[in-house]
Amino acid sequence: MKIMTRIFTVLWVALFSTLLISLHANAASHLPILDWLSKPQELLLPRSEHFTIDDSIEITTEDGLNLKANIFVPTQLDEKAPAVIFINSWALNEYQYIKQAAYLAERGYIVLSYATRGFGGSEGVVDTAGPNDIADYRKVIDFLIDNYPVDVNAIGTGGISYGSGISLIGAAQDSRVKAVAALSSWGSLVDSLYGNQSPRLAWGEILTLSGQLTGNLDVNVPRYWEAIKSHDESTLPEVIDWALVRSPSEYIDKLNANGTAIYLAKSYGDNLFQPNSLMTLFEQLTTPKYIDLLPGTHGTAEVLPDLLGIGENLVWENVYHWFDLHLKQQPNRLPSDKPINMKVKFSDGTDQFTSLSDTKIATQRYFLHPRTWFDNGDLEVTPYGVSQSKDNTLNAWAGTLFTTSIPVLSQLLEQLEVPVYSHIYAASNIRGIYYQSPKAVTKMKIRGNPSVSLYVQPHAEQAQIVAYLYDMNVLGTAKLITHGVYTLPKAEAGEVIKLDIEMATTAYDVPQGHRVVLALDTQDPQYKKPNSRAYYIDIEYGNGRESELTIPFTR
Repeated sequence: MKIMTRIFTVLWVALFSTLLISLHANAASHLPILDWLSKPQELLLPRSEHFTIDDSIEITTEDGLNLKANIFVPTQLDEKAPAVIFINSWALNEYQYIKQAAYLAERGYIVLSYATRGFGGSEGVVDTAGPNDIADYRKVIDFLIDNYPVDVNAIGTGGISYGSGISLIGAAQDSRVKAVAALSSWGSLVDSLYGNQSPRLAWGEILTLSGQLTGNLDVNVPRYWEAIKSHDESTLPEVIDWALVRSPSEYIDKLNANGTAIYLAKSYGDNLFQPNSLMTLFEQLTTPKYIDLLPGTHGTAEVLPDLLGIGENLVWENVYHWFDLHLKQQPNRLPSDKPINMKVKFSDGTDQFTSLSDTKIATQRYFLHPRTWFDNGDLEVTPYGVSQSKDNTLNAWAGTLFTTSIPVLSQLLEQLEVPVYSHIYAASNIRGIYYQSPKAVTKMKIRGNPSVSLYVQPHAEQAQIVAYLYDMNVLGTAKLITHGVYTLPKAEAGEVIKLDIEMATTAYDVPQGHRVVLALDTQDPQYKKPNSRAYYIDIEYGNGRESELTIPFTR
């Protein structure tokens, strides 16, 4: 099963990268065919009596580069107007948001969109949300104020992915920005690239390839990616320092001091920037804030409904509401008392919370009991409590039926209510292990970040554990709820190690009569394996070692 998944993964990553390039083809690029495709872009610009468009904007940076931009200006302005600046996603350009710009311009906003350095027709080298990008961000605001009738007390910025991170970091360093809409953003770039020492293989390859093909990529980006994949100890400290500067979570105090109103949207299956570090950032904000958490993967909750009309266009509607609320002071439906809105996977339901430590959310704690000759592993509410040591051994030469399935595609399909299925009873007992809970007496409404504390003993210097949380019916068919990973790039063979694995944020209802299953494997197509050799790893029990699964749920 995993061999086929790997084949599909390679094909899908190649296809997805090609689609990225095709979708981004109106960017002036380094491929002649894409440059040719950029010619008709002016034909795609909307026309309206309510606004004018200037498509020939060039903004000069502090170091003398020209950034390409366009601007939508309402035709009837009796006074200074609120303004919104949109910033491109990775590999895209200044035309990404023309639909949103037209919508806002018809409602009285001046809207400027620009391509960051190194992408589209903008000059320079891609800075990956670094200091040069933030200096450019400030320069764009200067240009807007100096050349257009902008209300300097009503400026907002936003973007998807790359543009969202620049918006958050930029707003932390420029108090003129009153509101931000950051979609598919990240909190810690360190965690996103190398959380639990686990390289995000599929997404890392997609970003590096698309950046090289569509932008003038900094040579350090592929070099750093190779260092992450190979766990290069000599280069990783440099990578971490580079990533910290580019992490919005490092600027929380400045965002709070500025009082910037922040709207966030994030998909549960975003395995590029998993929701957890963004939720940590969100919880620490003391500014006006709101977040929508939805099924899907990176960027799809924003793009699919808006571009293809698939599903509710909740994210962009709330972006417009957010700017109206904080730039025009127009009251709307977004509640301030419960700023976390969680869409339940494979359901029409939603839940709202003040925080993930809300008093409505309790925790169910299960202890892992070992697999025996006559019984599978169990999740029990009482500790294992045996004084003698016991272990279950996993052979890591190949994976099992436990999987996140095809990267990007499978998580995108979850947005369309197509789950990732596995058959628990058919999975290999040699290469994996599972633990099942008693049947749920009532519906279990999981909300937040499940976690596992696990004692392991690797028999090699490098090892990986992937933990999956499933909802299993009476026949053993299971839907993937969420997952987490931990990689040991330099372990001491034979030493018992405790791993703390926080799974990705989720909202899921386990039906009455179903079981919760924790499954463990040693590889997954989302992540780079630490080595290609077979090895063994033991799950340890007893002798004071109690492995635990903790599940947050609503009372």
